[in-house]
Amino acid sequence: MLTDNEVIDLEVKANNIRESIISMLLEAGSGHTAGPLGMADIFSLLYFKILKHNPKKPDWIDRDRLVLSNGHICPVLYATMAHVGYFEISELQTLRKFGSRLQGHPHREYLPILENSSGPLGSGLSQAVGMALADKISNNSERYIYAMLSDGEHDEGNTWEGIMLGAKYKLNNLIAIVDRNHIQIDGNTEDIMPLGDLKIKWESFNWHVQEVDGHNFRAMEDAINEAKSVSDKPSVIIAITIPGRGVKEFERDYKWHGKPPNYDEADMALKELRTLGGKIISEHQ
Repeated sequence: MLTDNEVIDLEVKANNIRESIISMLLEAGSGHTAGPLGMADIFSLLYFKILKHNPKKPDWIDRDRLVLSNGHICPVLYATMAHVGYFEISELQTLRKFGSRLQGHPHREYLPILENSSGPLGSGLSQAVGMALADKISNNSERYIYAMLSDGEHDEGNTWEGIMLGAKYKLNNLIAIVDRNHIQIDGNTEDIMPLGDLKIKWESFNWHVQEVDGHNFRAMEDAINEAKSVSDKPSVIIAITIPGRGVKEFERDYKWHGKPPNYDEADMALKELRTLGGKIISEHQ
């Protein structure tokens, strides 16, 4: 159970990660804003409290695996990995630059500490299912496989193939986390391709399903712990998030799905985030 101090620490870390996301997108001049800001809380919780991993030994054989399917939100993955110690925070400024290890979509050939390459939506869950199934076959019960998905990529048939296969083999070592932010690049998910009640749909495929506030650290921690207690099926956590979280002008606006801030927008966003960071600290002193 997270203590009050740990929750505050995670709030500060997530806010710092959001600042890094804005800075790296401004420097890159391209990239995705809404999704990375919206997932900063969940990535902070995973990398600073939940995942079994070691930034000093990234190839540790018994580490948990995090598979990012919606690769376009990689700024939050890169920023979190930098803040937790996988590489220098200064390297974030190379995002999307020619020759950079931090490609616009994750690429293991450039950054081998990643668990997968991603870009085409819908592939990540199948990759994670394969990893979880391989561990089952080899009787490796030392780790969990986490699959990070967007809600929009449920438009892809491959996602549902992965859902079916995970259920068939009762992969209780697999935990999927869906970013249910209700936007995709062309608009609201329910306008582009109605997803309906994802909870009911996943349950019908025989997954253990929870729906929680993706910005509530304790709720997310409880959901992950509950998922780990399930012994006969894979688990999915549908995390309700606010795209663009932390910057009021960006929040819930699908137009920020795939565009970076310009100088004035970034300046405004960073001032807002820094004010928020100071408020978090002062309110708990």
